[in-house]
Amino acid sequence: MVIDDNSTDNTLEVINNLSQNYDNLSLYVRNTHRSLPLSIWDGVNMANSKYVMWLDADGSMDGNAVSILLKQFEKSTDKAIIGSRFVQGGGYKGVQRSSEKNFLKVLLNVKNSKDSVAGMVASIIFNKILYYIFNSEVKDVTSGFIVLKKDYVNKAVFQNIEYGEYFIYLVKDLLKTNIEIIEVGYVCLTRNYGESKTASSIIQLIKRGIPYIKATISSRIK
Repeated sequence: MVIDDNSTDNTLEVINNLSQNYDNLSLYVRNTHRSLPLSIWDGVNMANSKYVMWLDADGSMDGNAVSILLKQFEKSTDKAIIGSRFVQGGGYKGVQRSSEKNFLKVLLNVKNSKDSVAGMVASIIFNKILYYIFNSEVKDVTSGFIVLKKDYVNKAVFQNIEYGEYFIYLVKDLLKTNIEIIEVGYVCLTRNYGESKTASSIIQLIKRGIPYIKATISSRIK
């Protein structure tokens, strides 16, 4: 299932071409106001499978990362598996592998990509602040990369939400309903497509960050 949030790119053409080789591929175009959270909910709601997974489409979460999560999920389908940049085996933008230690090389990798160095550094700091405010064992509360049972996903998590802060509410809801969460480390690559809507610059990160902070404070584990 591919959800097109009323985009202006050639998604329809690409899906039509791919569907000639993949019978189970379908496209749903949203005609209401654009919304990342509601697009994800539409995909979850319309999925025919017992299990669902979603992730970014910019290439930062590649096939290897998907495989890592699915291997863990096969062992524990009653749990929610989150792809995490901040646990063992994980790495952030510019890291070529989880064992990368050369910070200058990491910055150079980001500089030569479509991501912003300042945005990347600020994003790492910002995520750590959110983690401490949230006060749970989940380290990557803005992951946006997860696989779990469809029945575990609550529509209310995605309603009246501006952007990626929905994931904070999702984690809170899973913990509240006693769904065990396992974080699996993966290396978040620099983007191959598009531009970041969250961390393209420090100013943009601050603007986008306010709803995240509000979500984290209101969802704080006490």
